[in-house]
Amino acid sequence: MNNRKSILILMVLLIFLAACSSEDSKKEQKETEEETSMDKITGYWEGAIEVPNQPLPFIAEFERESGTLSIPVQGLSNFPFGEVSFEDPEVNFSMNLQGQMIVFDGALEDETISGTFTQQGQSFPFKMKRGTKEASAEIGEKMEVAVTNGKLTVQVEVPEGEGPHPVAVIIAGSGPTDKNGNSIALPGKNNSLKMLGEELKEQGIASVRFDKRGVGENMLLGGNEEELRFEDYIEDVVALVDTLKRDDRFSEISIIGHSEGALVGLAAVNRTQVDHFISLAGAGRTVDEVLVEQLTAQLPASLLEESKEIIDQLKQGELVSGVSPELQSVFRPSVQPYMISWLLYDPAEEIAKLNIPALIIGGTNDLQVPAEDAELLHASNESSELMIIEGMNHVLKEVGDSEEENIAAYADPELPLADGLMAAIVKFISSN
Repeated sequence: MNNRKSILILMVLLIFLAACSSEDSKKEQKETEEETSMDKITGYWEGAIEVPNQPLPFIAEFERESGTLSIPVQGLSNFPFGEVSFEDPEVNFSMNLQGQMIVFDGALEDETISGTFTQQGQSFPFKMKRGTKEASAEIGEKMEVAVTNGKLTVQVEVPEGEGPHPVAVIIAGSGPTDKNGNSIALPGKNNSLKMLGEELKEQGIASVRFDKRGVGENMLLGGNEEELRFEDYIEDVVALVDTLKRDDRFSEISIIGHSEGALVGLAAVNRTQVDHFISLAGAGRTVDEVLVEQLTAQLPASLLEESKEIIDQLKQGELVSGVSPELQSVFRPSVQPYMISWLLYDPAEEIAKLNIPALIIGGTNDLQVPAEDAELLHASNESSELMIIEGMNHVLKEVGDSEEENIAAYADPELPLADGLMAAIVKFISSN
């Protein structure tokens, strides 16, 4: 009888241990599944908070149960998240930054996390893409140029054969637009400037393009937002041109500026000597005119009037306090010094100073900078050449009249550059 009792007790004990083992196994399986799930977002991501008119680039790095946020232009580096959660596809991370709760609520889809950023009751869309610290640098020849506060990394394309070769400096547009013409604030890639550089190389013209301060390879050069000035971009181009002049591989130097990069290029050309200037979709009006035009379509009358008053003060070189919460994204104190420096430059005045051959190119289907702006620039320098390309949009691709088709081109790297664009640029550089 005692033996039977012992056997019974032993069997119960074995059943209990088996149950415990099963529970432990389920717990381990759940933890493994959670770890495997986190692998989908673990790593390095580059993105932008889509603040109107001035997208804010950031870097997020995720680990198993933690992570960090960096916003170089605001001097924020590797600030730890307070919380991170991922329940595929939902991604949520937040932190308490100097008493302010910052929250990112998003979702993962096709190696992109997009959603809503919230701070102090204000919300803006954000988008970020997976990358690596090394992957920001594409394969090819790199060169470092000494500039204020560090070195500017640039991408060099040199044609085959004996030099020296003519060289074109390609300057990207506004916001977090990289050297290839792609913005981390927009889905997909168009690779317009990459295609431009590579096709110039095929035509025997070297090219140099670069991520500006605060973007991609040169993100850390951006420094604090309140310290950044429009002149920083100009001086970087001047330093790059001066470096190219000392390089035996190159002969004549051309500046090709796209969108806002055209104004940067114009100002740089007027500070150093180059041989040619080309404006691609460059504005013919000052930024305050463009900004008021954009805000008129977005704001109620009272906020629009306040915006105009703020812009008027900034044009006088005066910082503005007491900005309404609804306008902080555009006129926040930290960005006002940059705007003051930017407002000093008038594209029409800058191009009027040129004493070198200039080619001004616009597109009839440009949704951001209409072809009329190219005509305004040409009117300010009648010795310049003007070319309006039928069907070309802002990213230099040929599209139809449909807005949907136009926007789709921003994310289509297979779509070629607009017909006639490269032929015009090569002819201009080669014959002047």
